[in-house]
Amino acid sequence: MRNILITNDDGIFAGGIVRLAKTAQAFGRVFVIAPETQRSAASHSISLHSPIDIFPAEFPVPGVTAFACSGTPGDCVRLGCTTLLPAKPDAVLSGINFGYNAASDIQYSATAGAAFEGAFQGCLSIAFSEGTNNHPEVADRFLPELLAELLELPASDSEIINVNFPGCPLAECRGILRDRTVSHSMIFRDTYRAAEQLPGGGTRYEVVGEYHEEAEPGTDLRALFDKYVSVGRVCNVGWAGQQIGVRP
Repeated sequence: MRNILITNDDGIFAGGIVRLAKTAQAFGRVFVIAPETQRSAASHSISLHSPIDIFPAEFPVPGVTAFACSGTPGDCVRLGCTTLLPAKPDAVLSGINFGYNAASDIQYSATAGAAFEGAFQGCLSIAFSEGTNNHPEVADRFLPELLAELLELPASDSEIINVNFPGCPLAECRGILRDRTVSHSMIFRDTYRAAEQLPGGGTRYEVVGEYHEEAEPGTDLRALFDKYVSVGRVCNVGWAGQQIGVRP
């Protein structure tokens, strides 16, 4: 039987990871190792200068062995692949994240970072994200068929599969677009505003994001804006230059 390790960056009891684990049970034995609290935007960070605490967790899906982790999503995958699971998993699934992980946001995403760690560990690794518009029915409709398709792919240490479900009602979703490239655009253009003056001459800043829907044809972001499920491959940092012919 296939062993599947599932993690996320929204916390172990977030709705997305529960739905992913429940659906994945049809494809193998499911283990969940996920952060005990919200760890979004942690990218591929790992804990080197502090211990990592692991506790058994009563996960709300019967038959799933689950652990809550004090570390990052990357830590969760490293511990799962090297220490906690009875054997290295056949696949690492990360998500379902609350909010897209597409275009330039991928570099900050701990959902993608956890999947990259899975790839580094030699596992087939897939990241899943969805919009924040409260339409989980889109992912719930397409997730079983995508798992059936993508879990048959060979593992690669050079890339992950990145899946994003559009934030629209299921009736408006136009289907799946595969082989999407990573957009050079972004969903939010961020600036910072001074929110408060602090003692000692300091200033507290807050991020301000300006939403827009500009994206190149054929990309992940364009697919999402056009209400398609986006499926594509993303290279890890060490392989990106080789993929475009860059030489040291």
